[in-house]
Amino acid sequence: MAEVIVITSGKGGVGKTTTSAAIGTGLAMRGYKTVVIDFDVGLRNLDLIMGCERRVVYDFVNVIRNEANLNQSLIRDKRVEDLFILPASQTRDKDTLDIEGVERVINQLAESFDYIVCDSPAGIERGAFMAMYFADQAVVVTNPEVSSVRDSDRILGLLASKTRRAEEGREPVKEHLLLTRYEPARVEKGEMLSVDDVKEILAIPLLGVIPESKDVLQASNAGSPIILASESDAGQAYEDAVSRLLGEDLVHRFVEVEKKGFFNKFRLFRS
Repeated sequence: MAEVIVITSGKGGVGKTTTSAAIGTGLAMRGYKTVVIDFDVGLRNLDLIMGCERRVVYDFVNVIRNEANLNQSLIRDKRVEDLFILPASQTRDKDTLDIEGVERVINQLAESFDYIVCDSPAGIERGAFMAMYFADQAVVVTNPEVSSVRDSDRILGLLASKTRRAEEGREPVKEHLLLTRYEPARVEKGEMLSVDDVKEILAIPLLGVIPESKDVLQASNAGSPIILASESDAGQAYEDAVSRLLGEDLVHRFVEVEKKGFFNKFRLFRS
């Protein structure tokens, strides 16, 4: 059976779709057959970040409504062999999603995939509920600022009470914290919450810290998941997050201001 992972947050603009694309790509690069589903019906973005927007013919809602099958709707990534995308509809309303239809699609995907990554819309409306309902694991994405963290705490409450696992009294959804757009220099100045601040408030295990980087926007504009930019700090941070998701124990990088050593200073002096 496939593992269902929801990428979620309470607030928009924190990097959920970027994270969904990166984690889905990272899992597929490790040899796991992975599909990423865009649950943001009406505001489709995953296909843009994955660079496959021109290849969308049928979408998630078409499959739910039996207007197309999965074979017609799934888009295979051209760069990573084991990666597939199920795009959202751009012309439908989120109310077109129903629990029975979503369950049927996930069950069909579970027959042939190792991981199903659900890219949730922001907030607590129907699309977000549908994305988290069948989750086995949840990556809660937040920025290091108070309103984002507070909204993420609300999402943790929903994960504990509104999922199928909660309703059936099973082991709860396994929660992970992903902190994005982190700038250690601003933390030192007191302009941003620290990693420890956020961990203390949310009290869930830290999966990764993604540094603020212009490379993320450039990758999104190019239709390429940031994890493929292996020379980028942000890309490396996502690689680390995928490794931890798969059970590896890695030290967290990019959480402190980079100190300039003697040779850095010497080169600066010589220049």
